[in-house]
Parts: sequence; C-alpha cells; structure tokens
Amino acid sequence: MGVPEILRETENRMKKSLEAANSDFATLRTGRANPTLLDSVKAEYYGSPTPLNQLGQITVSEGRTLVIAPYDRTALAAIEKAILKSNLGLQPINDGVNVRVNIPPLTEERRKDLVKQLAQKVEGARVSLRNIRRDAIEQFKKDEEVTDDDAKRAEKDVQKLLDRHFAELDVQQKAKEAELLEV
Repeated sequence: MGVPEILRETENRMKKSLEAANSDFATLRTGRANPTLLDSVKAEYYGSPTPLNQLGQITVSEGRTLVIAPYDRTALAAIEKAILKSNLGLQPINDGVNVRVNIPPLTEERRKDLVKQLAQKVEGARVSLRNIRRDAIEQFKKDEEVTDDDAKRAEKDVQKLLDRHFAELDVQQKAKEAELLEV
C-alpha cells in the first residue's frame, strides 16, 4: 500500500470517528425534545434488548415531549420500564396507547454537568483521532515501498488531516455547548 492509499484510509477513519463523536454528542440531553435522546435506551422485548426506535415510532410533540407509538402494544410496559431504568432522569407516562416523555427544563447545575460530560466525550474523540494518526505513521514506517523522505512528508500530511479534524471537532463542541447552555 502506498502513501496516497494510506492517507485516504486515514482520512476516512478520521471522518468516521467524527461522525461517531457527533452521534455521541446527540445523546446528551438538552432542554428540547429530540428522538436521538433515546438512542442508547434498550427495552427487554421477548428476551432480548431492543433499541426503542425499533419498537415504535418516536416523534416530538409540542417541543418538549417525546411520544413513542409502539408497533406492538404489548411492548408499552417494557418501553416505560427501559426509560425509567435509563440514567436520563426522565419520567415516562403510559397512556395505554403511547408512551409520553416530558423533557423537563434543565437547571443551571445540570447544564454545567452536561458541559463537563461533553468535554469528556470530546477528549475521547481526540484520543481516537490521535490513535488513527499513530496507526497511519506506523504504516508508513512498515511499508517498504515508502522511502524515509516520503514517510516524513506523509507524516506532515497526516498531521494536517488531524489538525483539520480537530478544528471540526471544536466547531461541533462549541455548537453543542451553546445548545446545552441555551435557556
């Protein structure tokens, strides 16, 4: 594998890492109702943990309420129980047809706590990107077709890729932080 292929592969891995970080950020609760808030919640359905979005349609109603309309009404209790057990601090309401989840407004303390959680998630994403850079540099050194000079130039290119993805991560972080701190 030559330098261009390794660079392409590295860039693709970095993009995927950013996408994963972005979807991870979406699980942080803001003051608004967002169906992605329940992405990590799994209900016990016929003996296996099943994501809520596979058990029913999740919609936003009135800006601060999530409505889960199950495909199978026998799953209502399991959905309600899963939301209660999730560590999201939400209280589901089972009306016999749907499960409604009111999203309470965030307190100032909770907002600051969520910003700290965001910072931890961002640092995890940075570590992931650095690991991808390290893997690329190791590939350059292992590849016998790549000369030392080419490897040095390629390392600089990988560093530029890393810097660009760090900048993109910072933009995502600032946007999510603003969303979390919005009253």
